[in-house]
Amino acid sequence: MRLLLDENLPKRLKQDFKEYEIYTAADKGWTGISNGKLLGLLTENKFDALVTFDKNLQYQQNFTKYTIAVIVLNAPDNSYATLKELVQKVKDVLTTDLKSGPTEIK
Repeated sequence: MRLLLDENLPKRLKQDFKEYEIYTAADKGWTGISNGKLLGLLTENKFDALVTFDKNLQYQQNFTKYTIAVIVLNAPDNSYATLKELVQKVKDVLTTDLKSGPTEIK
């Protein structure tokens, strides 16, 4: 399974998903790209999911155009210490039949 950590997430979070083929936006040279273009790149490059902290993304994009799953982390802040607490919940979602569009993790 191929995952992309959005640029609004700490790079350290990548270490918690070693069982997946995981990249950061910086790894791919995709920092500063608009959300719509990023979703297109993820689809073109056969990614399975985007993990993001951008809670607005799910309301800004028309997900009928994209076949990518988007996992939105909903936490008080995007620090590694806070988001690390959501890692197991994300992994639980990844073991299910992923659906296109947003899935919020609290």
